[in-house]
Amino acid sequence: MTAKPETTSVHGDEPLRETTSLAPPIYQTSTFIANSPEDFGVMSTELHHQRNYARYGNPNHEQVETVLAKLEGAESALVTGSGMGAFSTMMLTFLSAGDHVVAQRIHYGGVIGFLEKMAKFGIRITFVDQTDPQAFEDAITPDTKVILIESPSNPTMHLTDVAAVAAIGKKHGVLTICDNTYATPINMRPIDMGVDIVWHSATKYLGGHHDLIAGAIAASKAHIDTIWKMSISVGASLNGFDSWLLLRGMRTLQLRVEKHNDNALAVAHALEQHPAVTAVYYPGLASHPQHALAQQQMSGFTGMLAFEVDTDPASADRFIHELQYGMLAASLGGIHTLVARPAAMLAGVVTEDEFAARGVSSRMIRMSVGLEDADDLIADLHTNLDKLQQHQPQA
Repeated sequence: MTAKPETTSVHGDEPLRETTSLAPPIYQTSTFIANSPEDFGVMSTELHHQRNYARYGNPNHEQVETVLAKLEGAESALVTGSGMGAFSTMMLTFLSAGDHVVAQRIHYGGVIGFLEKMAKFGIRITFVDQTDPQAFEDAITPDTKVILIESPSNPTMHLTDVAAVAAIGKKHGVLTICDNTYATPINMRPIDMGVDIVWHSATKYLGGHHDLIAGAIAASKAHIDTIWKMSISVGASLNGFDSWLLLRGMRTLQLRVEKHNDNALAVAHALEQHPAVTAVYYPGLASHPQHALAQQQMSGFTGMLAFEVDTDPASADRFIHELQYGMLAASLGGIHTLVARPAAMLAGVVTEDEFAARGVSSRMIRMSVGLEDADDLIADLHTNLDKLQQHQPQA
């Protein structure tokens, strides 16, 4: 019998239980005692989940990886020290000098930055419009090894037709890798749609409480074993305590994501109705240009949204500071509502022209809707949007 996600989150690691403790113990150790000197020979075979040295694996890793693999519909999974640790390890695993990558133009900023740095290793990147599957196929060359997608994208909430792009990858024998951080396996399962590898910044929704840094990858056992070998070489290991925190967070993933979804949809509707807001970007809205695609490939629309206000950047920043329930902070996907202006977060790193090319204006505000009461969030937003409108200079 295949369990539903909320059951998998609670019971998915039970076959690995080694004690009578209902809550798993924390394996806060850097190394493990061998039964004989010959046991250390196992290290040379490089088997995932071996217990010799914690960089190679830890029982807490195995527990959370087992649950994630089941949630994503994958054969296996791997946790890493951060989301960027997961991404960079994958790129180092599958790419060599002379290889080519097709990536959608709008990705998390850290991913864009890493891709741009890969030119010095002789790896070429072509960025394409994620809303056009044909653009991915047109960009493929004989040297293309990887297609990178992210849906919904950060921060514009554009969607990628995951099944269509995965089919293109299969047709050309190119590995398709999807960032599923925004959607989570509760709202979307890319592997079911043909994607080869899914990865997360597990710091976000999977952890869910703003108290850990972690990355995660889910794929076939063959792919995970290959990536794991690279991860131990680059030292992208996750510590035992953060693995334990991640598993604890994932126990309530279904409940939390459902609440995030409900809150974000309510907030998006309320923002859309306020005269100080000129645009709302949320795939759950009928006004979103890709709403039909969202309904097709997602079961929920995430707790992330973006909106634009009819004011100057300084006033937009003041609006954010005056929110009672929206914290000005980086990151997303946790219990608190976090609000930030992407153009301010990356000022000096990304130029205005680059922002414009990615569809990000200086008046765009990104909102990670938390688990507070939706009415309280809406009242707070409306109070401060009213003030913003009142302080606008008269024409």
